[in-house]
Amino acid sequence: MSTIGEYGVGIGWRPEIAGFVAGLPGLRFAEVVAESVHDHDDLPAGLGELLAHGVAVVPHGVRLSLGGAEPVEPARVTHLAQVAERLGAPLVSEHIAFVRAGGVEAGHLLPIPRSRESVDAVVANVKRTQAELSVPIALEPIAAIFDWPDNHLDEGDFLTEILERTGALLLLDVANVYANAINRGTEPAALFDRIPLERVAYVHVAGGAEHDGVYHDTHTDAVPPVVFDLVAELCARHRPPALMLERDGQYPPADALRQELDAIAKASGYPAVT
Repeated sequence: MSTIGEYGVGIGWRPEIAGFVAGLPGLRFAEVVAESVHDHDDLPAGLGELLAHGVAVVPHGVRLSLGGAEPVEPARVTHLAQVAERLGAPLVSEHIAFVRAGGVEAGHLLPIPRSRESVDAVVANVKRTQAELSVPIALEPIAAIFDWPDNHLDEGDFLTEILERTGALLLLDVANVYANAINRGTEPAALFDRIPLERVAYVHVAGGAEHDGVYHDTHTDAVPPVVFDLVAELCARHRPPALMLERDGQYPPADALRQELDAIAKASGYPAVT
């Protein structure tokens, strides 16, 4: 059901590693934080070159607050739509989370209760967003270090209902799946049997670290071997069209990034891009 082509292994484009990304000979897919791209100014240095070489670049929003009780802000939706048009993107993505309430900005992606009211709020905001987009949207469940006490739905039912009611695609972050399972005391791969894997547009693979029994999805640590194993388990069930390495800071040497990209390729069965 996914509407994007089969791109294989990709990477999250960040200015700090733009040169590394540009030098990946087999790269066909990348992702950029939507809020880092302006509507009308020049594209960030290096991003235009990727597009010129035929790399599909997906804008990944972090500020819409789709899970907030308030309607999404029209200007933010317009920006996401315009960036998608500018990049010629096959789709956009955003999080099932909230980042503001009552005019207060949290500065972080925060989890929402898995309640009927939350489902209704997310569905309404996704539909408001879809009304302005010319491409599909993929929704990403976030990693959380706590659950709200008034959860009425398990994660599988929660996600499936949102996807069915909106017709949206799913951005599945395998590192988030691992983090949530560790923090909740559940089996990571169990979620794969509870959600419509045919709706997965692409997959994030990222690193994290455990502190005092809590696993934090840092995006600044190396990807642990268990997450690569989880990628292999996912792909054995249903291989998504694209998987990408997501790193947001404390960038390691190029060889280390290549090794992680190669590990994603090995786990998924896609060709190496390095």
